[in-house]
Amino acid sequence: MQFETWTKNLADLSTDCVAVGVHEDGELSAEARVLDQRTGQKISRLLKRGDFAGKAGETWLLADLEGIGAERVLLVGLGNKSTDLTRKSWRAAVRAAINAAARTRCSALALALPRPAAKLLTDERLGRAVAEVTGHALYRTNDLKSAKKARPHALTRVVVAAPAKAAQAIQKGFTQGSALSAGATLMRNLANLPGNVCTPSYLGKTAEDLAKSYKSLRVKVLGLPEIKKEKMGCFLAVTQGSEEPPRFLVIEHKHPKAKNAPVVLVGKGITFDTGGISLKDPPTMDEMKFDMSGAACVLGTMKTVAELNLPLNVVALVAACENMPDGRAIKPGDIVTSAAGLTVEILNTDAEGRLVLCDALTYARRFKPDVVIDMATLTGAIVVALGVHHTGVFANDDALARELVDSGLSVDDRAWHMPLTEEYGEQLKSNFADMANVAGRDGGSCTAAAFLAKFTGGLTWAHLDIAGTTYQGGAGKGSTGRPSALLLEYLLRRAAR
Repeated sequence: MQFETWTKNLADLSTDCVAVGVHEDGELSAEARVLDQRTGQKISRLLKRGDFAGKAGETWLLADLEGIGAERVLLVGLGNKSTDLTRKSWRAAVRAAINAAARTRCSALALALPRPAAKLLTDERLGRAVAEVTGHALYRTNDLKSAKKARPHALTRVVVAAPAKAAQAIQKGFTQGSALSAGATLMRNLANLPGNVCTPSYLGKTAEDLAKSYKSLRVKVLGLPEIKKEKMGCFLAVTQGSEEPPRFLVIEHKHPKAKNAPVVLVGKGITFDTGGISLKDPPTMDEMKFDMSGAACVLGTMKTVAELNLPLNVVALVAACENMPDGRAIKPGDIVTSAAGLTVEILNTDAEGRLVLCDALTYARRFKPDVVIDMATLTGAIVVALGVHHTGVFANDDALARELVDSGLSVDDRAWHMPLTEEYGEQLKSNFADMANVAGRDGGSCTAAAFLAKFTGGLTWAHLDIAGTTYQGGAGKGSTGRPSALLLEYLLRRAAR
């Protein structure tokens, strides 16, 4: 997709389609009034017929209006004028315009929509958001249907009308947003694939392909013998019930201008989770193909980092395997030894994500990281606590937690700081091992994070529980691409220091 800015009179822009805003009372936005005046108030007269209500997200396509350069004018509803335009409502208007244009044979769309106040949306973030929303709106799932695919959209160019002084910053945002969209697309493609296609080996091959595409990336894929050599007993316990061999992915982005020790991103890569011997209920078990969304996000983020060649050192670690219930699978009551040497009593084999992550967190120490951030579809309890709106943030450093939450808020990929105090860790006491892997239903997302915290002493660490935000079920089942935007904002802030 090509992104550009237009800084001259909107009426002179020669393009397939230009999108402008209209409020519910029929009042045209400033940009729409420019076109209306040039067309001899044709747009105003058409609106008076009452065919377009101007409700938020509503669109109406007008064609062949004389006096302007655009072949079509797309009216986009902005809702009640008395309500201030927020980032959320602005993004919804952009998404509605992109979706409407994609239903036509337009190859170019100009966006001339009102924007929120600069304090809510800077020029750079506006450009990034346009590219991000465009990629999200135009994404089509990589379905495996045998039927002939629908004709793809024709849209290849998006132009944003803006003042000349904003053009450079917006263009910078386009570059960031395009890279973000590419990474989020990779994430969503991986997460949407079925478990019999997206296996641990498939993730390993994906990482190796990334390294072939970007010179800044180095990749190492550990197989079963190497994982055993690393004494990752918790990881090995989860994978022992599966015929699919595990993979441990190490992806490094190094930049010569990087000033600090690396940021290590850790992703949970359970490519399918049956629950093991503690078998899940059959309804919605198909959605457990999304249990590798943390790994998919890490891979997508590394693609974004490499695409932008961020002046940071970033390491990605992915522990990838299946959790299956065959005769060799771990059982409730089994005790295993982690790579850190701590023993764990397995009370529930469906609490497997923390087992693979704890060994990955131990592996992260060898990079002497400045920050470690893991992301995982770790608990259903976080969905009970926060629904599908906020990612749960747990951290042993309040400043890091605040920065992650603020990063998400700035780019509408929201997160919420959750408690991680010693009481939750005490709930994991075991009569037979150093700790148990679960502590009952109460505070489930907190005790899961507390389990991971036991392996992060001396590290500056945060855990993102993305179980509620990274995919949706039902009729719209599929990966959302979250929290890719949050992570990029966080990394961009570090790069700017």
